[in-house]
Amino acid sequence: MTRPVDPTRERMTRRGFLLALGSAGAGAALLSCAGGRPSVQMREAFDLIVRGGMVLDGTGSPAFSGDLGIRNGTILAVGNLEEATAARMIDARGLTVCPGFIDIHSHVDLELFRDPRAESKVMQGVTTEVSGMDGDSPAPLGGPNLERSLKGFEERFGFACPYRDMDGFLTALERNHSAQNIVMFVGLGTVREVSVGLDDRPPTAEEMEAMKRELVKAVEQGCMGVSSGLEYTPGSFATTEELSELMRIVPERSRIYATHMRNEDDAVLEAIDEALTIARRSGSSLQVSHLKAQNRRNWPKQQRALAMLESARREGLDVHADRYPYVAFSTGLTNLFPIWSREGGTEAFLERLTDPASRGHIREYVERKVRGLGSWDAVMISSVRLEDDKQFQGRTMQEICYAASADPFEFAVELLQREKGSVGMVGFGMNEEGTEKVLAWRHTMVASDGGAYSPSRPTSAPHPRSYGTFPRAIALYQRERNITTLPEMVRKMSGLPAEKLGLRDRGRLAPRLAADLVVFDYGSIRDRATFENPHQFPEGIFYVIVNGVPVVDGGEQTSALPGQVLRRS
Repeated sequence: MTRPVDPTRERMTRRGFLLALGSAGAGAALLSCAGGRPSVQMREAFDLIVRGGMVLDGTGSPAFSGDLGIRNGTILAVGNLEEATAARMIDARGLTVCPGFIDIHSHVDLELFRDPRAESKVMQGVTTEVSGMDGDSPAPLGGPNLERSLKGFEERFGFACPYRDMDGFLTALERNHSAQNIVMFVGLGTVREVSVGLDDRPPTAEEMEAMKRELVKAVEQGCMGVSSGLEYTPGSFATTEELSELMRIVPERSRIYATHMRNEDDAVLEAIDEALTIARRSGSSLQVSHLKAQNRRNWPKQQRALAMLESARREGLDVHADRYPYVAFSTGLTNLFPIWSREGGTEAFLERLTDPASRGHIREYVERKVRGLGSWDAVMISSVRLEDDKQFQGRTMQEICYAASADPFEFAVELLQREKGSVGMVGFGMNEEGTEKVLAWRHTMVASDGGAYSPSRPTSAPHPRSYGTFPRAIALYQRERNITTLPEMVRKMSGLPAEKLGLRDRGRLAPRLAADLVVFDYGSIRDRATFENPHQFPEGIFYVIVNGVPVVDGGEQTSALPGQVLRRS
């Protein structure tokens, strides 16, 4: 990524007229009139001025040429700041300046203990991560599986887990620092595991009360919403009634229900109906996670799915969706297997795979699921833990088994047993037409559904969305395919998710708001990560600023960790 050397690192002064002020009470500037002409008298210099860019404010309004003045992590002025001084000037002439991207559905949480720089996300312009999705949050911890969870944490990170509840987790993140702002949701699957366990059964009255206590506690400790993962255990064991009852007791300010629905292929419309039912019964603000109609036979359902959500909005429900700009999804290989086979946790699942009485039924289910995708060529192995199995990462099951003259189902079972159930996969199940329809819907927010990675540690072959979601949405779906305008695409990445979360100080570029922003070249921005070679940063993003501090400077990531944990107050 190249850009002419920025000549504005020096302090400089230029004459001009301030079009928009921050807070006069903050002492940023005074307006006065001399001979009928307004002028600017600066009491204090800015820390940073981003000068001369085409500004998209995150509301969907057209771009305008202007400067941004930043001090103490806050935007104090937007307009013409030619007369203002600053410790640092960034020349944004010929570039686009917009709010930092808010990844409304991500899986960047525990990995921040290993790498607080979150490189693959920061380099694509993400300044705020929203994690704890798909019903799975890092906290609370407890219940019958506590010791296993603590052991797994220590094996993964090399130190003892420093928390048990959501407050402890968020406090640990604050002490660790990060390059991005962090927002957390609490997962209903996690709450169920702590209070009920991993069995497929209704909670007792006492367990239901325990779930409610854990849920409210997590929200009061700072979570901004609640998530469910109804294709994963143990979240899949919850009924519509259970989910509705739990969401009803969530304090209204955090009653956002982000759901990985119960089904995203053959029964996707029924799953949408269930999500809407839960929202109606509980008064929740609904966020349908990674909305899609999966498998070729279901692609025609995509328009009907959007129509159901649009109808619910006309009814008065607060309904949105999120979606990544790819035709492939990413999940665990276990998700190809029936939910009943996964009851009781990993050990019980692996035992069932060796049980002759169960194996035939499991095979039938898995092969039917794969036929829906087309073939085993639509299933790519993305992550394993054992070094001997790393050779399979980035290759499809069809390719692997053809070379080894192996049966794909048998190979999948053997791989899962060796890896103790921990195998990641990418599935090619959607089409471009449906993807465009979802991304074009005015109430869809762009989201990665991905974690954070580094090219210096390519330990897996992740879905390229973890490196390329936001530049790809702009370059491919807006600039090339023109499914919406650039101001509207930026709104889907910034202003709209901020509005959904109730983040009043982020997602827009305006005085008194937090200085989270991205500076990019609209003509050259593009994603470079591919399914075969995912560990590649995008092009065309030159500056990413978090709370007034550059974390990407001239196209290179800095060592700065200015991110904040954003708790619901």
